[in-house]
Amino acid sequence: MGSESGDDWTLNRVNKKCSSADISEQCAKLTEAGIDFWLCFLNGVAGKEHSMDHAIHSAELFSRCRPILVGTGGLTLFPGTPLLEEAERGEFTPLTEKEMLMELKVFVEHLTCDCYFNTHHTSGLYLSGPDFLKRKDKIIKALEEAIEHGDMDALTAMRRNKRTL
Repeated sequence: MGSESGDDWTLNRVNKKCSSADISEQCAKLTEAGIDFWLCFLNGVAGKEHSMDHAIHSAELFSRCRPILVGTGGLTLFPGTPLLEEAERGEFTPLTEKEMLMELKVFVEHLTCDCYFNTHHTSGLYLSGPDFLKRKDKIIKALEEAIEHGDMDALTAMRRNKRTL
């Protein structure tokens, strides 16, 4: 499920047309029917102003829903998209690469469901794999290392040069 967030403010902001309660209800129906599902977290989509709420509320919702896979990806603003246009008008403040990593770290810290964790992030960190809870501390340490010592200029250039997802 491309939920992108578990935070109601963020879901409304990006016009998802659903609430965290709706996502929870649909996931419960899938679980009851014996259908496995994934949930996806879009790192950075809430902007600076709501970054931490987005990370924490998403992790809390995802943990309650217990997907078999949690996927994460970092927001890239492409030409011609409403969010880039809003950023250009000063109506949306995108996260820096460091802030994206910090938000992802908070999401990971608050995620408590055991799942396959799959991330596609510009940082190039290989964080994907099964048994999330067994690997959670290592994932957090890798994120802390990237936050502290990562080449943010190179990461910014990589994201700016993306042409597609």
